[in-house]
Amino acid sequence: MQTVTSLTLRQALRHKIDNKTKPLGALGRLEDIALQIGLLQGTTDPQLVRPHIVVFAGDHGIAATGLVNPYPQSVTAQMVVNFLSGGAAINAFCRQHHLGLTVVDAGVNFDFDNILYAGKLVTKKIGYGTRNYVEGDAMTSGETIAAIEAGKEVVADLAAQGCNCIGLGEMGIGNTSSAALIMSYITGIPIDECTGRGTGVNDEQLNKKKETLQQAFRLHLPAIAANPVPQNILQHVGGYEIAMLMGAYLKAAELNMVILVDGFITTSALLLARLLDSRITEACIFSHCSGESGHAKMLEYLDAEPLLNLGMRLGEGTGAAMAWPLVQSAVNFLQEMASFESAGVSKGGDI
Repeated sequence: MQTVTSLTLRQALRHKIDNKTKPLGALGRLEDIALQIGLLQGTTDPQLVRPHIVVFAGDHGIAATGLVNPYPQSVTAQMVVNFLSGGAAINAFCRQHHLGLTVVDAGVNFDFDNILYAGKLVTKKIGYGTRNYVEGDAMTSGETIAAIEAGKEVVADLAAQGCNCIGLGEMGIGNTSSAALIMSYITGIPIDECTGRGTGVNDEQLNKKKETLQQAFRLHLPAIAANPVPQNILQHVGGYEIAMLMGAYLKAAELNMVILVDGFITTSALLLARLLDSRITEACIFSHCSGESGHAKMLEYLDAEPLLNLGMRLGEGTGAAMAWPLVQSAVNFLQEMASFESAGVSKGGDI
């Protein structure tokens, strides 16, 4: 990942942006994004090539208990099939915006038909869902490391195909609970304030969810406080898909890819990745503020300003897909918009 930016490059990008046929700063956040991407790619002529959304799917042992989620665990596998059949929201948005889509089985509690879904599903399955972290660790150390490495492999494979812009999404019944625990351990925000309704729990279910997560938080706090590294946090309360997301962030940043950050769960994985690479957010564009309780606090903790606030809380990478046209517009104006000189337009102060 490029971490030292040439002052000359920054000045050149700023000059190019400011000399487009517009008042200074008139394109607002688009100008900031154009500058960010130019610095990331090390050029005044940035390109977005083969943009892609990757959805990592995994099950959580706690979801089988029904303590934190109103939907049965089987919905994870059913939604993966929906992705592969082209019927989910992320499919519609990817088609609309001409985005590639890869679905990864990180650890779904289901055996997918290899013949029916040949070429459609990337299989990186670590296990058939994590263990119930109210009773013990969610994963072993080996499983955690394997999942992180698998996430890196998925991104490396896409980069090898020419992709340099990636949005990360997820699917996993119960994964807002893992994300809330991760958020609380890293930020220090009380677990109650990190816990939201997820897939739509009612007030009674929300109270039960909070009680359950308080119990899990207390159970794992001594071990995590003693060794607060991301691998250890994941091992205790994470999910296979969240671990792969963390690995994906690290590899994408290493490769100077533009990263579109989605919602609550994907941002929890970014919190983990940031513990290993504090400059990783230089590669990140925060697509939206999720309607899931806690996400706004996550973004505030990261000092991140999202592009959109539509009340979305679906996951799947849908927020990243919706933000893509804005990112594309930022690069397009830098590449295609005339300068004052080339258009023969007088600048302010010239008349």
